[in-house]
Amino acid sequence: MRGPFGDRIYAAVARLRRLERRELRAFRRWVERTSNLVHLSVLVFVPLLIAVVTLLFNSIDRLSFLLFPPLASGTYTLFANPEGKYSSPARFVAGLTVGSLCGWAALALGSALGVGAAGAGASAPGGLTVGAFEAAVAVFLAGASTWALDVEEPSAYSTALLGLLVRPGQELVFALSVLLASSVVALVFVAWREQFYDRRAQFLYESTHGDDHVLVPMRGENPDATAMFGARLAAAHDAGKVVLLDVVDDEAVASAERDLLDDGRRADRRVATDGGRGGHDDGAPVPDDGRDDRGDADTESGDAGGTGDGPDRTVDDAGLDDRAEERAVAQAATHLEARADEIETRVGVPCQVVVAVGGRSPAATVLGTARETGCDLVATAYEQRHGALTPYIYDLFRGEIDVVVHRSAAGRTRWKRALVPVRRASDVAHSMLDFARRLVGRSGRISVCSCVSSDRERRRAEAMLADLVEPFDGGFETRVATESIERYLADNADDFDLVFMGASTDRSAASRLVSPPTFERIQHLDTDVAIVDRS
Repeated sequence: MRGPFGDRIYAAVARLRRLERRELRAFRRWVERTSNLVHLSVLVFVPLLIAVVTLLFNSIDRLSFLLFPPLASGTYTLFANPEGKYSSPARFVAGLTVGSLCGWAALALGSALGVGAAGAGASAPGGLTVGAFEAAVAVFLAGASTWALDVEEPSAYSTALLGLLVRPGQELVFALSVLLASSVVALVFVAWREQFYDRRAQFLYESTHGDDHVLVPMRGENPDATAMFGARLAAAHDAGKVVLLDVVDDEAVASAERDLLDDGRRADRRVATDGGRGGHDDGAPVPDDGRDDRGDADTESGDAGGTGDGPDRTVDDAGLDDRAEERAVAQAATHLEARADEIETRVGVPCQVVVAVGGRSPAATVLGTARETGCDLVATAYEQRHGALTPYIYDLFRGEIDVVVHRSAAGRTRWKRALVPVRRASDVAHSMLDFARRLVGRSGRISVCSCVSSDRERRRAEAMLADLVEPFDGGFETRVATESIERYLADNADDFDLVFMGASTDRSAASRLVSPPTFERIQHLDTDVAIVDRS
């Protein structure tokens, strides 16, 4: 027994663990964004690499510290834009090395012409002398040589200028140290980019290795289409499975109860017709002992203090309710089994069936069943009331399991063209792209678009879309339109089988009131719509 004090400690530890899990999950989703990942990598790898290079080259007494400033700036350029123009490791190494050689050449040329540092009389801090002629020549040679060799690198100018401060006789040592140090940085960068950054979807994006155990509540106008939608999402992963859920409500139980009553009446009529004459099986009359069965029942019930309408009647009602519920569950299970067999045959994904008795909250029943069956994604049919989502859908959004709401336009069960409008990079955007790729396959078409208000925002939107699609396999089409999302969808949605959208649950109530979510403003679209929410 823990006692009251032990219970308080246990509760506090449990709360801390829940907080730790939430914070870890929030951090993982934060680092999913490419910009955050890049900034984090810069903060981690640039200081570590400079420290490692410093340790490696500290043993060389003649090595000047002058190589580290351009090395640090070049390292930042590599990691800050891994897909940019200056992210080539070969360009990085060659540019820095050529810059150091240009500084050496400028010193030699100034000395040969007699216009070196001594003649110029310019003094640098620490007693080092730099000539204006040599500085100009070093910058000119760095620009010309890197341009001619196609190894333009901003840090090349730094090494060229800092090479002018190298003590006489150490120019070759400086150039070789730049070559070796930059090579070390380049090797680490190549390993980071190829083994982690280019495969960040595999390591960081939760939907790429999860959201494949899909629970499909069989409700709404077209649950069969939604079931196929969930099945195709699950089938994209080898470990995927589908669980079809039917929630038996009070109406279904009442219907099954009526069926049981009808069965009982038919059985009573058969008894009255075949065996109700009071005789034995051979037709012989039954002796009359002055009592009948009803009298016995009355006597027994009278002994119990009742009139025949008390405890026995209550027990019968309870039994009838139990049998009615069992009948409703059995009927639902039979229907689900037929659908499960069809899904397994057409899609080839394992399919289970579950029938649950509903409580006060349908969403709570669905989420509880998802946890019990080990599902990490709920695919449910679209439901609306007065132009907005029903409370059932919003309750699912508030749960701790990912949700995708499917609005079927015509009962479609295959999707080969998907449109993914994106407002900003986020974990929801990654999930939408992953789901779209699962549904259309490698032969399908996926178009990712972003709508901006002016041409000045186009470049930023293009870069954002490029970062979004780059980690995923297969081809993507990216579009940036300078028009509203409603207008864009009205003009282009008919060219696609499915349009993905985010649930906008991160917006405040005031924001949603002023500007309703996009999916509430496109009721007129004649294509399927999928609304994605991350828990």
